[in-house]
Amino acid sequence: MGSETKSPSARVDSMEVDNLSDKLTEDEMKLLAELRRQKAIILAEIQQLKTEINEVQSEIESVEQPDEGNNSKQIAIGRKKFNMDPKKGIEYLVTNELLNNTPEDIARFLLDEDTLNKTMIGDYLGENKEPMLSVLQCFVDFQNFKDLLLVDALRTFLWSFRLPGEAQKIDRMMECFAKKYCDQNEGVFTSTDTCYVLSFSVIMLNTSLHNPSVKDKPTVEKFITMNRGINCGGDLPKDLLISLYENIKKEAFKVPEDDGSDITRTFFNPDNEGFLTKEGGHHKNWKKRYFILKDNCLYYFKDIKDKEPRGIIPLENLQVREINNDKKPFCFEISARETGGMIKACKTDSEGKVVEGTV
Repeated sequence: MGSETKSPSARVDSMEVDNLSDKLTEDEMKLLAELRRQKAIILAEIQQLKTEINEVQSEIESVEQPDEGNNSKQIAIGRKKFNMDPKKGIEYLVTNELLNNTPEDIARFLLDEDTLNKTMIGDYLGENKEPMLSVLQCFVDFQNFKDLLLVDALRTFLWSFRLPGEAQKIDRMMECFAKKYCDQNEGVFTSTDTCYVLSFSVIMLNTSLHNPSVKDKPTVEKFITMNRGINCGGDLPKDLLISLYENIKKEAFKVPEDDGSDITRTFFNPDNEGFLTKEGGHHKNWKKRYFILKDNCLYYFKDIKDKEPRGIIPLENLQVREINNDKKPFCFEISARETGGMIKACKTDSEGKVVEGTV
């Protein structure tokens, strides 16, 4: 039988360990043995992962050998790439002349391809830059909400992609939806802002009624109260709000399979959290609020135990200025970068109404 040949460095390491072993106590020897055992397990797992990665890479490479004149495999590759990285998937399809590099064609592809990951569609559409902004507009324009009740239009819209958890992305998507709905259903709402705020309210209602973690389910009376004054200062018809409530209570929104990144999980694993003292937008009094920083957005709660935020402050296109206040150290102000004015945000007031607030 042949003996194992060790390199000089391996022999030196072995001698050093042997010499060290003579100086260790029994407990230290046990700890060293356990560390060696864990190291062996980790090395084995690393090797297993390398093997699996190589197998996947081989599979992808085999797929990436399309038959001459047959685009089906290249399209399959593009779909796979999109589901891993939407931008790279689109780039691949455009480069291989399988997709025209226009917002219209990209939006149609996102709507018509059933095998695309709808979470990735939502992330792609929510980007605040071109061409994604134009693609989002086309994506919404291609959908038909004419003569649909608002709740049914929302069901259609929210099935075409998975709503992301980032407040800024949701805001852009819902603004596009509200404009499209109002364009196709003239006279239903006084303004697109009314449709926008009510749509947010319906989504929040769906979460509150059907999320098991929300114990205090809102009543129809509370839902009506929350939405008072959102119709350009006036109230929406009570029958409309009751109908929306009963519709959502009877059937939750059907959304693509949960992958753990939807809006109901926004407040899990925040980037940072803690109490801050906030000055009111209209009434200039200071109130202590519990803040959560997540996905470049500040959510604030009246109490740390609250499950729903009192307000949402998207940290986008803003500027921060230090304020000298002898009574409040570390005071700062955030405002719109271009105008220096108040920040548009969605919030609930003291009566629980959904309002378009300023911060």
